[in-house]
Amino acid sequence: MNAIIHSGHRGLEGLQYSTCPTPEAGPGQVVVELSAAGLNHRDLFIMSDRTPQDTPLIPGSDGAGIVVEVGEDVQHISIGQEVIIHPTLGWEHTAEVPVVPGIVGGPSHGTLAQNITLPASNVLPKPEHLSWLEAGVLSLSALTAYRALFTRGGLKAGEHLLIPGIGGGVATYALLMALAAGAKVTVTSRSEVKRAEALRLGAHQALDSHADWNDTMNSDEPVDIILDSIGQVMFPKYESVIRPGGRIVMFGASSGDDLHLPIRSIFFPQISLIGTSMGSREEFVQMLDWVDKHKIRPVIDSIYPLQNTAQAFERMEKGEQFGNIAITMR
Repeated sequence: MNAIIHSGHRGLEGLQYSTCPTPEAGPGQVVVELSAAGLNHRDLFIMSDRTPQDTPLIPGSDGAGIVVEVGEDVQHISIGQEVIIHPTLGWEHTAEVPVVPGIVGGPSHGTLAQNITLPASNVLPKPEHLSWLEAGVLSLSALTAYRALFTRGGLKAGEHLLIPGIGGGVATYALLMALAAGAKVTVTSRSEVKRAEALRLGAHQALDSHADWNDTMNSDEPVDIILDSIGQVMFPKYESVIRPGGRIVMFGASSGDDLHLPIRSIFFPQISLIGTSMGSREEFVQMLDWVDKHKIRPVIDSIYPLQNTAQAFERMEKGEQFGNIAITMR
């Protein structure tokens, strides 16, 4: 089969479009012939940390396709079934949080290939209202957004959500999900184009990331929840807009891991700092039900054939995309 393989170098230099043996299904496993896959910033982080001594890896966590082989002891899944991939490995129940979730696409082989072998519990029926491309880019970002907003953030109708750095997959899904939940949503971006696109999708306000938010945000509508993937660069701006008792849900650190803040700015206004990452199989099922109920469709930024995956990653690395970047296998 054809696949994107990372080896030999750190970062994008290690990507190759190559052939490798088609995987087979062992006991409790299925083989999915993929129709489409999606890219995530996680892929870039994984490739940047790999060394030339590491075993070659097929990256990618998102995908959808057709079951072409079923292993022993697999029930309720049949050859020819249209499925979407749940990317978190071994995390069945929401309450049983792992130290670090296992994820398809590192250390196990991922979805940037024509075929993939998975535990049978990691494939579920594809939402009927989604095209193959839409289903192919849904999984990881939508699951992360769903858990961050609802399981961890407890978002309710009428609350005010702030999403700094709109444009990536998680942020875009969070915008769509929060609007469907009846929340008010404010987004920020350095890009005027991305701010305009967020407003087109229904955001109530779109602010320049570097502006004084107090000048443009209504003072009588403080923020209830901030969905933070940026970290240290943006954190000093949150204190002035979040209400007492508000929640900051953190799922990324694109500006770095180190965070310095006055502790009194957290405990006097009783701000909750909440960490989250990925989600369980239970939440993945809930997310698919939510997406189906509200007929949410991913925002697809661009589409690349499998052999041009390196160029697709270059677009993501430059931060040019709004929504998801899709990879098609055919």
